[in-house]
Amino acid sequence: MQPRTQSAIDDLRRQIERLEGGSRRRKPLPFGVSSFDGHLPGGGLPLGALHEVIEAGPASEFAGTATLFVAGIAARLKGPILWCLTRRDLFAPGLHQVGLHPDRVIYAETSHDRDILPLVEEGLREKGLGAVVGEVTRLGLTASRRLQLAAEGSGVPALVLRRWWTVAEKDLTNLPTAATTRWRIAPASSETMPAPGLGRERWQVDLVRCRGAEPHSWIVEACDEKGRLALPADLADRSDQATARRSAAR
Repeated sequence: MQPRTQSAIDDLRRQIERLEGGSRRRKPLPFGVSSFDGHLPGGGLPLGALHEVIEAGPASEFAGTATLFVAGIAARLKGPILWCLTRRDLFAPGLHQVGLHPDRVIYAETSHDRDILPLVEEGLREKGLGAVVGEVTRLGLTASRRLQLAAEGSGVPALVLRRWWTVAEKDLTNLPTAATTRWRIAPASSETMPAPGLGRERWQVDLVRCRGAEPHSWIVEACDEKGRLALPADLADRSDQATARRSAAR
């Protein structure tokens, strides 16, 4: 892209942000991966916004890849994390492994999925929180707009994890929402080790929707103990990871 064209695009984005009421008062949160940050508007994950994260791997109703992705984001934010949920299956040592210490997490448990979104919206009004996480099956346009506006007002990011038990519930994740970004996270094949053993876990990260950016996919190494992602060494020098993504999907 020509420098003059990029400058015009950046200027247009700033004008849009002013018209939207300055929803990005906080600086975006960089992932620390150049291909991620270079693709996202502002150089990172927008804060003061709603983000939707969906598990996309096999047995995805039970898998925890998307949960760890969200926990890695939360780990790199300052302040306590409000986590709203209906199921007692959140594994605190797993969160700690990706940098989110259990002492930072405030759990808000309800009996019904319908009560989660009001809890998230209420939490977003507390400016002292680092983020609010909500695990839900359903997220419609009206409810997601309310969360987006609440996040813009406080500057606290809302991270919504989509959960389900049935195929019909899973299909709900394909419906449109007002989220600023929508992500799908799935396990990917790890690097082949020269000797028997386990390599660092890899994920396929798909940015399905993002205001101001095109959809994109990456193969990355899973969050480390500080919540940071990394490009695999054998893929880092590639400008296009399409071949790696096709191999991981086999």
